[in-house]
This record gives sequence, structure tokens and C-alpha cells, in this order.
Amino acid sequence: MKRSDIIRTIQVQFNRMRTTDAAAILDAVSDYAIESVANGNRIEIRGFGTFQPRTRAAKVGYNPSSGEKMTLAPGKTVLFKPSRELTKKMNG
Repeated sequence: MKRSDIIRTIQVQFNRMRTTDAAAILDAVSDYAIESVANGNRIEIRGFGTFQPRTRAAKVGYNPSSGEKMTLAPGKTVLFKPSRELTKKMNG
């Protein structure tokens, strides 16, 4: 599903809303979610899942071309955990 598909779905759901209005709604929701996770907050969307920021610890890795050991810096990532409803729907 692409961004345009979601915008079209919003338009149909709300009686042929203008494309610019539907796009603005989608942008506002996604911007808020991105900003919240970036600030370290957990986001829960009932029936869909949760997005939670995680910090990866520093670790020792190997350079694949030379085989040398190198230290990989700690990093941040986002963990997505699907809801039970989404998991049930996906598994039939």
C-alpha cells in the first residue's frame, strides 16, 4: 500500500474529501508519530500495533574485506510489535 492509496481511502471514508485535505491529515498524523518516537515516546495504535524506540548497545564487528575487528557504535532503532488483532488477521 502506498501513500496515495491511504489518501484515497481517507477520501472515500469521509465522503469525497479533497485530496489536499486527506494528505494533510495523513501528514499530520505521521509527523506527530515520527516526532514522538524520535523523542523516546512509545506509540500505541489500537488494533494495529506499537512503535517503541530501542537503543542498540555497542558491539565488536568485523570488517568483511580485511577481517579486522572494529567497534560498532551504539545506535537507535524502532521496534514494531503488531497487535493481537493484526496477527490474527494475517494468520487467517
